[in-house]
Amino acid sequence: MNTGWIAFRALIRKDVLAFVRDRRALIVSVLTPILIAAFFGYLFGGDREDAARGKMPVAVVDQDDSEVSRQVATGLAGEASLATERMDAVRARALVRQGKVRVAVVMPAGFGAAARSALFGGGQKPVVELLYDPSQSFARPVVEGLLTLHVMQTVTRQLFSANGSTTAIDATLADVRASDRLAPGMRSDLTKMLEAVREFQGRQPAPAAGAAPVGGMTVPFALSDVAVSAGPRYNGYAHSFAGMSVQFILFMGIDAGVGVLLMRQQGVWRRLRAAPVSRAVLLGARCAATTLIALGILTVVYLVAGLVFGVRVQGSALGFVAVAVSFALFTSATGLLIAALGRSLPATRGLSTFVVLILVMLGGAWVPSFVFPEWLQQATVFVPTRWAVDGLDAMTWRGLPLSAAIAPVAVLLGSSLAFALLALWRFDWDAD
Repeated sequence: MNTGWIAFRALIRKDVLAFVRDRRALIVSVLTPILIAAFFGYLFGGDREDAARGKMPVAVVDQDDSEVSRQVATGLAGEASLATERMDAVRARALVRQGKVRVAVVMPAGFGAAARSALFGGGQKPVVELLYDPSQSFARPVVEGLLTLHVMQTVTRQLFSANGSTTAIDATLADVRASDRLAPGMRSDLTKMLEAVREFQGRQPAPAAGAAPVGGMTVPFALSDVAVSAGPRYNGYAHSFAGMSVQFILFMGIDAGVGVLLMRQQGVWRRLRAAPVSRAVLLGARCAATTLIALGILTVVYLVAGLVFGVRVQGSALGFVAVAVSFALFTSATGLLIAALGRSLPATRGLSTFVVLILVMLGGAWVPSFVFPEWLQQATVFVPTRWAVDGLDAMTWRGLPLSAAIAPVAVLLGSSLAFALLALWRFDWDAD
């Protein structure tokens, strides 16, 4: 058997066994991504149904205590996405400041009467305060939209429901007739319309005691929520396991590169160069061992993800393997580049960790890249880790075919080749 091949296998076996016997390396490279991925996956919804997701805590302050304000508060309490609690303004403001409540809705005194009067532009609009946590400002427009819906429905219900009551319509008629903000023609038209509604209401029987209020304006359409993915539902663990696998496997690549620098300092590199093996065998075995270790870590992590957290390869199995192998090669090329460009151990480790964290962050490993601003999404197209995460996502929860793996594999292999060529060009074979 060729002596070069024997040496190549022996060097690979040495590096793999050294990694496996290093408990710290195993914990950091295998257990840590599983734990962090499980945490992030749970944080972003996991594999639960939408109904099981956490509700948005919202405070409702009713300083009016009118029929309108009470019905608005009841309507908000019935929203599936909100967890409302009625309280006073002082407590609501304190809870928002502490971050325990995302938004507080403060309906002022006189809100019901003023809202009804302002419906046709004839009265002063009441000012409803929305106290919101600036760190979670996305909640404000959600609550604002739901509040608008329930206020419009409640106010118009009082005016246009066939409930036999004319109190609200009489008050609105008086406001319209007395308003100096309305043009004479508009005032006349509104008066005729409201008188017709008053006459209609007067002919209808009063509702039964305890009956739910009906009428009023409603949203003129219904929504059907359809989650578009290969599986029965989106599994938030799939993305977090992809991101954390990429991050911690790259950390292992850093250790592989720093390991070469350590061998130089300890004189091991000089003894290896003195052995009857070529440079290609020396570096090739190191890269092959790093690739195998990366594949091993990825395999264990995704086995746990599948058995414990329900992550499945919903797309092409061959595509998943291709992306995994390409990323493992990219990791080994990254380690080789670190070994070629690094000088002192502390500086190389610190700088490499910083660079990898930036690549992981821009690659969408921590949060999906679609939440980035548009310009940043365009910029990260040139980041290899973005393609690694997107490729793993495409083959797991997105359920895309083999063709969706072609671009990620091409980018990762191209980046690996570029890193390897640069490393070979800059590698100092005579350094100790």
